[in-house]
Amino acid sequence: MTYKILVVEDDFTIASELKTLMTGWGYEVKLTENFGDILGEFRSFEPHLILMDIGLPFANGFVRCQKIREISKVPVIFLSSASDNINLVTAINMGADDFVAKPFDINVLTAKIMAVLRRAYTFSEEKSDVIEYRGVSYKASDSSITIDGEKLDLTKNENRILLALLSSSGSIVSRNALMQKLWDDDCFIDENTLSVNINRLRKKLEAAGLPDFIVTKKGQGYIIE
Repeated sequence: MTYKILVVEDDFTIASELKTLMTGWGYEVKLTENFGDILGEFRSFEPHLILMDIGLPFANGFVRCQKIREISKVPVIFLSSASDNINLVTAINMGADDFVAKPFDINVLTAKIMAVLRRAYTFSEEKSDVIEYRGVSYKASDSSITIDGEKLDLTKNENRILLALLSSSGSIVSRNALMQKLWDDDCFIDENTLSVNINRLRKKLEAAGLPDFIVTKKGQGYIIE
């Protein structure tokens, strides 16, 4: 699943940097162009998350967030150089899910985005507790898979990888998308860590009689065909 992020920021330099960063992480990003009709842009783009500045033309971010909350529960993260407690409290009261002060640390912002998306959407993705596919029975509630009656326990990371791949069976899942699934609020997952977890999961599946269950698509990611 590719998450869509709407950036509501009137400083074009900051907005462009955010788009470059988020696009590099595999998100689909749209920069607001018509600040007089943010609701219209929201409806047409249907984002999964909004990055919202407080100081905006025509009306501030608090007012815009309140209007969006009247029609949607989509997560909103405020970005602002005004980082005092009054603005933080106001942002939360207006329906924001998080608040990041400018100048912001890119890693902190990215971690917050991933945490908010995970809270908003991952649980709904995992609502179906059991997934059956190609003789494999995957159970999310206890992080296990059963193959021909043999139960294999998975680590937390193996569980997230397999869930992401099974949920998109037949479609390629990028390495960036998998790293997003593995990234905890306080733990950065790099390329090497992902490779180690993929290899361990493959070995478990192979030992249970499923070699090549996870296929590598060079330069694209992984797929369960």
